Amino acid sequence: MTTLTPNPHISLIATVLNEGASIDRLLDSLAMQTRVPDEIIIVDGGSRDDTVVRMVSWAKALPLTVIESPGCNISQGRNRAIEQVTGEILVITDAGVRLANDWLEKLVQPLLEDSSVGVAAGFFRADPHTVFEAAMGATVLPLEDEIDAASFLPSSRSVAMRTSLAKQVSGYPEWLDYCEDLIFDLRLKLLDAKFAFVPSAVVDFRPRGSLRAFYKQYYLYARGDGKADLWRKRHAIRYITYLVALPILLVLAIAVHPAFWLLLLIGGGIYLRQPYRRLPTIMQRAPRKDALAWLYAIALIPVIRIVGDVAKMIGYPVGWRWRLTNHLPDWREVQTNRMTIP
Repeated sequence: MTTLTPNPHISLIATVLNEGASIDRLLDSLAMQTRVPDEIIIVDGGSRDDTVVRMVSWAKALPLTVIESPGCNISQGRNRAIEQVTGEILVITDAGVRLANDWLEKLVQPLLEDSSVGVAAGFFRADPHTVFEAAMGATVLPLEDEIDAASFLPSSRSVAMRTSLAKQVSGYPEWLDYCEDLIFDLRLKLLDAKFAFVPSAVVDFRPRGSLRAFYKQYYLYARGDGKADLWRKRHAIRYITYLVALPILLVLAIAVHPAFWLLLLIGGGIYLRQPYRRLPTIMQRAPRKDALAWLYAIALIPVIRIVGDVAKMIGYPVGWRWRLTNHLPDWREVQTNRMTIP
């Protein structure tokens, strides 16, 4: 593992696209850090709003460089930023988040204290602005006590690493438009990089605010899983549950014996147990906490769960078809992430 200098430079990167409504929140939280990065490089993928203008206005308050790269995807943008960084420690975050004031200081601490640590994984929590978003956060975002530190794959909303490792795996997979950070993490794992989980390095993330936006998000995530050949077993279980087990139980409950309804209720309880367990924690941060808000959130959770599963079941085979059509090699074996896709 690379030995750091006594006071290593820290480079932070991010990519943005049409984030005029949220970019000030991110940059303001960077300016408020107890340890400010030595350089910040943000790549804009061709925003059509005032994102770039807003970022440039922060250049006097932050060591910020803005790179305009119209048409680039997230992986391409991050890789372009990685090419420009000069720091020995690379920190990655994303648009649409707000960083806790001590986020950076805590996130890089394992890298500074232990030369064997290659990657520091921060955490992110729901930052709901509506009751719908609170229900969404409870449904899709894990709580800290659910994380297995040994197997946790960090989101690129909150991660730090030695820059040399990011360059060793050739950055992010430019052929992949979603789930790119999972492949990046897994390739780092293939290098036997030591990961440290830092739950106190928190970013606040606003969940999707509508079922339409959520459906699109999870469709694209699942399409990315298919493109990258990720989580075959997990997706197979979902298909078996919805297309085989559930229809059989419904037929048995209607045509054979009402006792089978009990099995359906038990299955539904298991299916929804985790979101309902999270809900009290998430609702503490919701703008409304009255009885009607609680009832609304409780009713939304199964709807959100089903919409997400349907989106995944539709998106996954689309990704697989794309993968087969383009004859991609196994990402575990390729030596570069910058494959040219026709």
